[in-house]
Amino acid sequence: MKTKLIALVTLISSLAFGHEGVELGPNGGRILEFSKNETMHGEVTVKGSKFHIALLDKDRKPVALDKQSLTAITGDRKSPQKLAVEKDAKGFVVPLVKAGEWLILQYKNAPDAKAVTARMEYNTATCEECKEPEWLCKCKPEKEK
Repeated sequence: MKTKLIALVTLISSLAFGHEGVELGPNGGRILEFSKNETMHGEVTVKGSKFHIALLDKDRKPVALDKQSLTAITGDRKSPQKLAVEKDAKGFVVPLVKAGEWLILQYKNAPDAKAVTARMEYNTATCEECKEPEWLCKCKPEKEK
């Protein structure tokens, strides 16, 4: 009974507070923070069956790839799955995760730098208000409305 009650409260909380817009980048992708001081961002877009992660500076201008690295993980805590990460001319390419799964990215600006972790749930459900997938929801947070 206690477990069912906790599950119900969690579900209601996620429905009531979970729907808030996300920060979108210049290419319409979701922005993830790749620094502690907002000087490096990753813009996540989907093309075909892959995530494309472009690096952007504090002014949201493209950053050339050099010694930066990215590690991608999905799955649950008991059995995380490491994903193959490739570099292309605009950033990193990662296989698409299943709808509802989390994409965990660990970004390093240099080989000896400390990794910065960013997380994103790939929620493909359609937002009723803006009609976009939830992971790209354009709605403003409740506190800004």
